[in-house]
Amino acid sequence: MTTPHAPDAGALARLAEAARRELELIGETGTDWVPPADGTDHNVVVIGAGQSGLSIALGLRRAGIGRVSVVDAAPRGEEGVWRGPARMSVLRTPKVPPGPELGLPGLSFQAWYEAAYGTKAYSALPQVPRAVRADYVDWFRTAAAIEVRNDVRLVRVEPQEGRLRLHFSEGDRRFTETTRKLVLATGIAGSGGPLVPSVIRDGLPAHLHAHTHAFDPAALAGRRVAILGSAASAFDAAGALLEAGAREVHLFSRGEDLARGSAMKPFGFFGAWEHFHALPDADRWQVMRHFRRRASFPPLPAVQRAVAFPNFRLHLGAGWRTAAAHGAGVRITTVPGDVHDVDFVIAGTGYLADPRLTPAFCDFAPSIARWADRVEAADGDDEALAAAPYLGAGFELVEREAGTAPFLGDIHFLAFSAMTSTGRPVGDIASLRHNVPRLVAAIGRDLFVKDRALHLARFLAPVAEDLPREAYASAVAQPTAQATAEVEAEAAAG
Repeated sequence: MTTPHAPDAGALARLAEAARRELELIGETGTDWVPPADGTDHNVVVIGAGQSGLSIALGLRRAGIGRVSVVDAAPRGEEGVWRGPARMSVLRTPKVPPGPELGLPGLSFQAWYEAAYGTKAYSALPQVPRAVRADYVDWFRTAAAIEVRNDVRLVRVEPQEGRLRLHFSEGDRRFTETTRKLVLATGIAGSGGPLVPSVIRDGLPAHLHAHTHAFDPAALAGRRVAILGSAASAFDAAGALLEAGAREVHLFSRGEDLARGSAMKPFGFFGAWEHFHALPDADRWQVMRHFRRRASFPPLPAVQRAVAFPNFRLHLGAGWRTAAAHGAGVRITTVPGDVHDVDFVIAGTGYLADPRLTPAFCDFAPSIARWADRVEAADGDDEALAAAPYLGAGFELVEREAGTAPFLGDIHFLAFSAMTSTGRPVGDIASLRHNVPRLVAAIGRDLFVKDRALHLARFLAPVAEDLPREAYASAVAQPTAQATAEVEAEAAAG
């Protein structure tokens, strides 16, 4: 799927200007109300400049929270997933849900697409191509005037009294900055890293396997590739490989059939998005176990994309018993006992959801509460789910033991693994309209309360008079002679 013609640059520039004008018309000009904190460089640092990080920065500005810095480890234009690990040809999300624009119509995807290609083109657009979404996010960054420091990587978070000291790398340069609040908007890969099963990790040398998060389809042209996994990312990888000229692609599923529907369909209403996090732990855990045990299904376009190639094979009921180097390639033995020889293996097996594996948290990782600290995991699947961070209502990390690491409340975690606490994947397009305002409100509340002494002094300080007496002095009625005599008599008698 391609766009109909080159985008109308002039129309997009006018749209961006109109969107900024919208903010002026509703009085949200970004006036900073947060008092400067001595010895602190930033009020908030946002790690990640994909659609979530950009939307958070816009929300903070609209809320009047200044001194916000956004950094991203990727070069300009490669932030997020759309030009990186995402392999789908079209988005899995319909084109209609609101996204990072936070209620500003002029910053929406529809407004952008119609300005770029016309209203008829938008009406005819069945689904959003991945590259088109990437173009929109690039424009959104410019239109919303979000400054980002690219090629800057967070290496370590060092807690200090009343603030966080952040250690960064930029090429060969190392430097530190301090912040009162830290937000990790690092998406699906920002929760600990790709999950590679032991059958692959322990059985194969590194040059013979990769994860769907990081591989080059073009480098595997003409080769036989096996993919372990049968959800969306596995089929997306298969389609990308086949389009790049792979000789054969074999996709292996341990299930006897593919999952063919989403257990999460009943979740898709406004109340669930907004308030699931307020349910008791036992209720949330029950629902998330239910979702996890009904495997994620691959979207129809992803399946059709792969099945369209005659050199694609789907192996059902074919979990892997072993995977070992064999000659220059790999020999796979499935649980039923079948043997397959391929040149390369890709793990389409998802991601680790453990905040303690985030490298920058090395100083305090054991202090972070996970769901495993709040519930009892019954089996392997439960244990994987329970490794996710146990988050507060504002997406803040929580102490495993009360009073041991209070600074965790200043680290807000909007990576994918927040799903166990919130009920839906954090960072998805449809999640932004619900999650970003809640995060922004929590950050604003925390900063306001921590500065309460300053704000109280501000509330109670003398204020200048705005109404001069001269404005009404001429209309002040003078007392009559009789009233004056009565007052004087009362004074004499008293």
